[in-house]
Amino acid sequence: MHRRTLLTGITAGLVAAGTAPALASAGRRVLHVRPGDSVQAAVDAVSGPGWIVVVHPGTYREVVSVPAAKAGLTLRGATGDPRDTVIIYDNANGTPRPDGSGTYGTAGSATFTSAAPGLTVRDLTLANDWLRADHPEITGTQAVAAYTYGDRTRFENVRLLAHQDTLFVETGALDTFDRQYFRDCYIEGDVDFVFGRATAVFEHCHFRTLARDVDFTPKGMVFAPSTARANPHGILAVRCRITSGAEDAAYKLARPWVPSYETTAWPSLVVRGTRIGPGIDAVAPYTNMRDAYPWQSMRFAEYRNTGPGAAVQVPGNRPLLSHAQARSHTRETYLGDWRPYA
Repeated sequence: MHRRTLLTGITAGLVAAGTAPALASAGRRVLHVRPGDSVQAAVDAVSGPGWIVVVHPGTYREVVSVPAAKAGLTLRGATGDPRDTVIIYDNANGTPRPDGSGTYGTAGSATFTSAAPGLTVRDLTLANDWLRADHPEITGTQAVAAYTYGDRTRFENVRLLAHQDTLFVETGALDTFDRQYFRDCYIEGDVDFVFGRATAVFEHCHFRTLARDVDFTPKGMVFAPSTARANPHGILAVRCRITSGAEDAAYKLARPWVPSYETTAWPSLVVRGTRIGPGIDAVAPYTNMRDAYPWQSMRFAEYRNTGPGAAVQVPGNRPLLSHAQARSHTRETYLGDWRPYA
């Protein structure tokens, strides 16, 4: 992959790759990235908590990875409009690595990856524009826009665009319960496009299912949690909305993912206070990924959702929380002593 390796310091003009960027006066820890520069070079240049990387309007075609050592980093678009600043690439699970060492795999396909605790991303777009139609020879069609793990990860006003497996909300290890918070984000895709085992709270987010020119249904699923059995909290969507570019009832709300490397997983999903449009099949909103792990045995529930896709049409087909049960499924209970929404 070709990467331009110029980094713009806040007061320095352009700084060549491999040199230390100049900093602003009074010790301000801010780096600015402009078209022609590399976002990854800016991430590589910072050290210690409290850094802000400001990405100016433009399209940055590169893969960006934030390692665990970059704790407390903020990455944000300069204008506040996420459409102005786009980080995009086009790897898929089955894309061959250029060094001949196999394919990227699902996690490796991500345009943006972060293992850094305390990460904040805001006001920009993360996208993977790999398309199945352009690569009929590839069967591993998962193509991730963002793969996030690390406790206290916060996304606000971010657009996440891809098709299959758009957003991978994960944890750093099987026995850790990393917390992630998404607010005012737009997330689109088709198959399992929000998935993983993190404790992930989505508030005031917009999920949109894409049109698909295929002759089968369901055409996809919004959520595919893989929550660890020991974790009392999985994915929570609260006060969100779900719309669709496909025909009515073409999509399922969720299916459970029990990975082959963690067969004890007990997927957890709660959707509450959310408007669910007609694109979601209200008759049978859930389905199985594998028959050995039926969705009915998982921790799936809803509470006070509205819209045609939220109607209870078949008793037992959508588990509903009682008022008392709903008190245990709030952003406060999921995120504990972390208050990213304050």
